[in-house]
Amino acid sequence: QVQLVESGGGLVQPGGSLRLSCAASGSIFSIRAMGWHRQAPGKERELVASITSGGTTNYADSVKGRFTISRDNAKNTVFLRMNSLKPEDTAVYYCNVDVYTTVAVRGTYWGQGTQVTVSS
Repeated sequence: QVQLVESGGGLVQPGGSLRLSCAASGSIFSIRAMGWHRQAPGKERELVASITSGGTTNYADSVKGRFTISRDNAKNTVFLRMNSLKPEDTAVYYCNVDVYTTVAVRGTYWGQGTQVTVSS
């Protein structure tokens, strides 16, 4: 099994910044990709950003130019730097990891979620 521990959420004013982190541990043979999704009240869950083991990144159009995803492969950790935050960024943010737990077994695991609230 794989465990994900998220941190960095909180309350921030519009225009402010936050940095989320997510550390993966457990039965990890290799990591294919890590990423962040979010779900706002009354909204569908959406992909925010992802990064592959090779460093290829993908962003939702709504956060391009404001958010940056990065990773520390040695620590199995992914980060999300969020700048110029807007009220519409308010959501629960969930970390996820796409891994091989053995050479032949693949799975996807999710963190518990961390609340980000953008309000004046």
